Amino acid sequence: MEWIWIVAILLVLLIIVARNIRVVQQSQAYVIERLGAFQQVWGVGIHIKMPFIDRVAKRVSLKEQVLDYPPQPVITKDNVTMQIDTVVYFQITDPKLYAYGVEQPMMAMENLTATTLRNIIGDLELDQTLTSRDVINTKMRAILDEATDPWGIKVNRVEVKNILPPQDIQNSMEKQMKAERDRRQAILQAEGTKKSAVLIAEGEKESAILKADAEKQAAILRAEAEKQAAILRADGEAQAILTVQKALADSLAMLNDTAPNDQVIKLKALEAMQKVADGKATKIIIPSEIQGLAGMATGLVESVKEVK
Repeated sequence: MEWIWIVAILLVLLIIVARNIRVVQQSQAYVIERLGAFQQVWGVGIHIKMPFIDRVAKRVSLKEQVLDYPPQPVITKDNVTMQIDTVVYFQITDPKLYAYGVEQPMMAMENLTATTLRNIIGDLELDQTLTSRDVINTKMRAILDEATDPWGIKVNRVEVKNILPPQDIQNSMEKQMKAERDRRQAILQAEGTKKSAVLIAEGEKESAILKADAEKQAAILRAEAEKQAAILRADGEAQAILTVQKALADSLAMLNDTAPNDQVIKLKALEAMQKVADGKATKIIIPSEIQGLAGMATGLVESVKEVK
């Protein structure tokens, strides 16, 4: 029967050892107390605690955690009450301080976040609150990180999620935004009309310039054409005069070569006077020599008529 007791004792010891073996997972830590006092912090791996002496006081997650707090009523510097909700991203860096630093750390962080938010918003006016999210986030993160450092908590980031002013202020803001949009639209339309007018004026100006240039070029071409025509007419008249003078000179030269008598010269003079008479002169002075010759020619013509 003794071996039964031995087996039973061994079985009990095995069960006690098995129940005191702990496997700590990744990103976790165990705070161990021995006889009610802090003993050590277990990290990742297999650990065996002393039966009936050691105990796991707290299991701590080392992952980054998120706390989304409900909207908190806050009052701005200009006495406007609004609802603001925040999100806090934190991580436990010291399990011992987290276990013994503060009672109920999550509730403590919530209250600390609410009071910090009220203090920061209390120094800002409504317009500053609506446009200073980054400033609020930065100040809150710095204050919370410093305050939670003795608790073994590292505040990585704080975000203001929603800022909800009172309904009447929201209505006023919407009307103001609508008026601003209408003003911008009117400005854009006026600028578009102005640009259109400028483009039309520039187009008319360019058209007038092109038309003036075309008329100028046409006038220049007409003047050039008239100039060329005048030159050609002058050249033609000069050529005609030269031709006439040359013909006259040739005729005089031929007449001179034939040694004409006085009667022939007088006859030529009479032909010249006939040409002169064909003009528009109202008075013609005929030399006496030509008058005699003309009378002789007239008598000769009448004698011929009588013979016929």
